[in-house]
Amino acid sequence: MTFTEEYRREDEAAHPPHFSEAYASTALRSPRQPLVRLPHTLTEASGPAQGGGRLLGPAMADLTRQHRGEPVGQRIVVAGRVLDEDGRPVPDTLIEIWQANAAGRYIHARDQWNAPIDPNFTGMGRVVTDEAGRYGFTSVRPGAYPWGNHHNAWRPAHIHLSLLGPAFATRLVTQMYFDGDPLIALDPIAQAVPAGARDRLVARFDLSLTEPSHALGYAFDIVLRGRAATPMEP
Repeated sequence: MTFTEEYRREDEAAHPPHFSEAYASTALRSPRQPLVRLPHTLTEASGPAQGGGRLLGPAMADLTRQHRGEPVGQRIVVAGRVLDEDGRPVPDTLIEIWQANAAGRYIHARDQWNAPIDPNFTGMGRVVTDEAGRYGFTSVRPGAYPWGNHHNAWRPAHIHLSLLGPAFATRLVTQMYFDGDPLIALDPIAQAVPAGARDRLVARFDLSLTEPSHALGYAFDIVLRGRAATPMEP
């Protein structure tokens, strides 16, 4: 017996626009003509496959254990599920993680503001969802940092997440913020996300994920499509 599911296009109202006037750099990199949708063929939908992250190396789910010493900052555990538009788990999804350290500094040549580099924190990791779509990783809470978009502009604490499904062409990228951060309301990048979907980018403190005497826990589910989709970067 063959089952056919209705194909539903993405809810465009859930995602930030390509051009946002307050987010200055989008003026130079956003398209000037309407986008042309290209149908996916077997090539885009099936390969080259990442195979649960095997091509990119082993999982690095604890970003605090990659060096000889302990990184500076508040340890956190982030966990949740990757779900489709019907709430079904999406297994074998590779999630790449990158973030600033506790002082708001990235390990990158272009990041030269006067916050300290932590020799025990690189800020990069990867995990793969299990059969129930679950994932989890340990890190430190990132710090805010200035970014020059406008006078006295500071990015709220956030973690970048990149999701790879059955093929590299399916890559999705989003950002995760922290509940209660006052900078979210002042940030043009976060505010570019439609108001009805913005809350889906905020991780919630979860005592059940918190590890006694070790790390605070935050819950963050990622929905790939549909009316409850997690906003993704264009």
